[in-house]
Amino acid sequence: MSLRAAAVLLAAVACALFTPAPLRADTVETKNGARIVGKITGVHGGYVTIETDYAGELKVTQSFVTAITTDGPVAVRLADGKGIVGVISSPAPDKIRVTGTGQSLDATVANVAATWAVGDVDPDHRKWAYEAAADLSGKAGTDRALNTSYSFRAKLAGPDETLQLYMNYARQETDGELSADQFKAGADYSDNFTDRQSWYVRDEAGYDHVNEISLYDIAGAGFGYDVIKVGTEQKLTVRAGLSYRYDEYSPVDTPALSTSGADIGVEYLLKGKRWQVNHRISFVPAFQDLSNYVISHEFSFDIPVAKSLWKLSTGVSNAYNSKPVAGVDKLDTLYFTRLVLSWGLGSR
Repeated sequence: MSLRAAAVLLAAVACALFTPAPLRADTVETKNGARIVGKITGVHGGYVTIETDYAGELKVTQSFVTAITTDGPVAVRLADGKGIVGVISSPAPDKIRVTGTGQSLDATVANVAATWAVGDVDPDHRKWAYEAAADLSGKAGTDRALNTSYSFRAKLAGPDETLQLYMNYARQETDGELSADQFKAGADYSDNFTDRQSWYVRDEAGYDHVNEISLYDIAGAGFGYDVIKVGTEQKLTVRAGLSYRYDEYSPVDTPALSTSGADIGVEYLLKGKRWQVNHRISFVPAFQDLSNYVISHEFSFDIPVAKSLWKLSTGVSNAYNSKPVAGVDKLDTLYFTRLVLSWGLGSR
């Protein structure tokens, strides 16, 4: 070998030894020929989610995807319930192969029900999430006010059903006079029997001493329909059913109200990358007197505090009674700004 040839060979070996190997990454290929490189964080709800360096988090409609590859093992569950942990490759268009330890599984891209990181929980597994909040605010000057409120919510969510348990207490004093003293606790269960249709049952009970309601209870059951449903990011649900309403008043000469009625509600959820909007409206008219009805409304805007379990929630809560007892206003409005502690698998 000549000195020139030897020098060329040494240079090639040096380049091979000291040139860093290209970093491996996950890829998603689509029907229009696009190839997205990044880190696949999951397949769920009809979307493939991939985190990229150049565009942040991208969600690609699963039916538009022709190939998926990963650079490491992930947990995979197919639509027929079969599961495996392994590396995903695409041997042919619209096909995937999951290769694990001593086994492999072939399927179509459309047949993938979910993928998630090894060690995490299946996204369709029922998960509890909890929220607790307490706030204290005051005002001094021309008017003196002291407001306190406490709330707790537990939510068990699965792929087709949701159970919510909640309670809230609010008290307000203005110039030494009690201007709010309310408590409520309730349960709400819904089950989606199709992609957009559901049935529900709910019950809420409590008191409002300022408005001279010593005990109230509203129970309802009916059907719901998701007018808007975009993954887990946006959802507008309309509910309609029957209700039973009971009001017991503090004045001894005021007879209690016990009546059946309608139960109509609207719930809206909108999630951004670092914020969330919740909007709930309930309308319950009495059949024996349609002019006798109650409306409850709550709006909240939530943003996380850094990367902790805390979030800041601001909003307004309204309660309207078309026929209150004498001397009591029909509309009761509470504004709130509170720190909320969230924990549990479902809070991720």
